[in-house]
Amino acid sequence: MANGESDSRPTLIGSVRRALRLLEAVAAHAGGAPAKQLARETGLPLATTYHLLRTLTHEGYLRRENGVFVFGEAAECLGRAGARSRQRAHVSEALALAGRELGAAVYFAVYREGEVDVVAVTDDPDRPPVEEWVDFRTSAHAHAIGQCLLAQLDEASRKEHLARHPVRSITPFSVRSEGDLLRRLDTVRRAQVAYEQEEYALGTVCSAFPVHVSSAAATLAVSLPAEEVHRLHAVTDRLRTMAETTLTTLAFSISI
Repeated sequence: MANGESDSRPTLIGSVRRALRLLEAVAAHAGGAPAKQLARETGLPLATTYHLLRTLTHEGYLRRENGVFVFGEAAECLGRAGARSRQRAHVSEALALAGRELGAAVYFAVYREGEVDVVAVTDDPDRPPVEEWVDFRTSAHAHAIGQCLLAQLDEASRKEHLARHPVRSITPFSVRSEGDLLRRLDTVRRAQVAYEQEEYALGTVCSAFPVHVSSAAATLAVSLPAEEVHRLHAVTDRLRTMAETTLTTLAFSISI
């Protein structure tokens, strides 16, 4: 059995390598390429090329259109996942620079598919982000990120969200009722910024303001220790200025 396993490994690895070479060859042709051309470009026997192309097509990595092979949905999903990963890393790097300059934890979040999604957050041990002790998605009413995102929704979407995630007190300083929250959101819309003091986490104050990302609701936010509440407005203003200059060069995409 040991010899059989040893013999099988090079064959399996070789097949994977040949399949990857075919995918790379397809990627070099925006309009696709026929099997014979792919065989020539990869140096693979035509019979092997046809076998691998059939397998890759069956698995959804390729599809055949008008006699040529192009990427299928499975390969496109891998590409989108890779792009999202690169975008998230780029956003995280930019937030880290902003956080160090501001002396604060910085967050980027979007409202996607009915939920709050914190896409990136700084990870500086000297300025740690707030601990997510209650799921950010279910407690949007209690933190600045969620309040800023909810304020950007239309009435129907906001009503639907609150039906799934009712207002409840997270700390003694949290909003107490849906009516209180809606009045708060009116203020957020007018001021274009949400401030909260220890409503989500005791010992922490936060702010968040809207940023334009495609047609979706998105926000940049900061948090500080409660004893530094006197810095909150100034730090928020500085982050907003950065968002209008340096951070906008990132071209934040909702595909994140």
